[in-house]
Amino acid sequence: MSFINEDFMLTTKTAKKLFYDYAKDLPIIDYHCHLVPEKIANNYQFKNVADLMLGGDHYKWRQMRTLGVDEKYTTGDATDYEKWEKWAETLPMAIGNPLFHWTQLELKRYFDVDEILTPDTAKAVWDKCNARLETEDYRAKGLIEMSGVEALCTTDDPADDLIYHKQIRESGFKTKVLPTMRPDKAVEIGKETFLPYIEAIGVKDYDSLKKWLVEKIAFFNSMGCKLSDHALEYVPFKTGDAKAVFEKRLNGGEITRDEEEIYKTDILSLCASEYVKLGWTMQLHIGALRNNNTRMYNILGADVGFDSINDLCIAEKLSGFLNNLELKEILPKTILYVLNPKDNYVIGTMLGNFQKGPYRGKIQFGSGWWFNDQRDGMREQMKALANLGLLSTFVGMLTDSRSFISYTRHEYFRRIMCSLIGEWVEAGEYPCDMKLLKKIVEGISYYNAKEYLEL
Repeated sequence: MSFINEDFMLTTKTAKKLFYDYAKDLPIIDYHCHLVPEKIANNYQFKNVADLMLGGDHYKWRQMRTLGVDEKYTTGDATDYEKWEKWAETLPMAIGNPLFHWTQLELKRYFDVDEILTPDTAKAVWDKCNARLETEDYRAKGLIEMSGVEALCTTDDPADDLIYHKQIRESGFKTKVLPTMRPDKAVEIGKETFLPYIEAIGVKDYDSLKKWLVEKIAFFNSMGCKLSDHALEYVPFKTGDAKAVFEKRLNGGEITRDEEEIYKTDILSLCASEYVKLGWTMQLHIGALRNNNTRMYNILGADVGFDSINDLCIAEKLSGFLNNLELKEILPKTILYVLNPKDNYVIGTMLGNFQKGPYRGKIQFGSGWWFNDQRDGMREQMKALANLGLLSTFVGMLTDSRSFISYTRHEYFRRIMCSLIGEWVEAGEYPCDMKLLKKIVEGISYYNAKEYLEL
């Protein structure tokens, strides 16, 4: 019998009914991911299953390193099959880790592989997967289509010309592939990447930077963009002379943390004011502590598995930032994600301060993100939202992934969500009214995001 069986993660009869009758077959709206638009436009053909499942996946690299696997088998120059063998050694050791479930779900759903990936099965699984990857249906577009994806939103720098999005749209591809503006390089004034970026985009002063951002937001909007995304290691909120801070930094001066906050607050407020005009949703990802291992950062760069959770206090600054936007009537629809689960109740209560019709859940608590993208993290996020707000208005799951087969995470999420709601029903904490439950489950799985994002 397959490990991924019909009842996987479904703990009650009610959960099974909710999943199979209402959640399972709904389309996917993946409103935040890191797929490479060029690969979609060119209908990329994967070299092999290691290219598909291990390339760029720092989640897996972290656990391989933990098992003592040499770096040559993660980011190094080992052959793809050698890397696959090392992943096959690691996976059976990942008991309790979501990577075990995700990998087996991907193998089952896309390749009909029932065997657990181990050193003994590695070659047979490799051969079976690679045979399918040689076919047209298993190129980039085919994988998206077979996953039932109605729309996906990539993550794009404002300097991007979005040529691949244009090509995708003109190709007649059924799935909507929309850009998301992520202007972090223009916001992060304290980072070493800031001055080279400002020079590269040809900006000479603060007013021209603001003009450039407004023009880029308008351009992205013309290309179908509906969301922005901002990675915030901390929430900035401080008023002052942002222009003076910019000029100081541009002229080689060292800026203080307070000055950095002044600049970030002003730039983010400018962006928010444009988002409101266009009906965009602003996403704030809060609380990552990035590039902790300086030696490995110097060798490999960013986003290769050396980030962790920060433990800053966020409530007061977040309240000030949102309140300042609300006072100016420029607070857009906003999704708040936190990396530290200690902040679940901070976010759960912050939402209610700024809700405003006609939107259902104008301010959203984003799904369990990154290190919380697992059963306990998802359940705790949904429980906090249910305890403090309206779970029924939740816009649900997203992949936040670089992988073309991570759409099984939507199934994973839907099973967990149905299991949680099923437990409440069977404990007598909510009526077994399938008309009501159908609306809630279908909303969280699909309809809430579709309506909220105006897709």
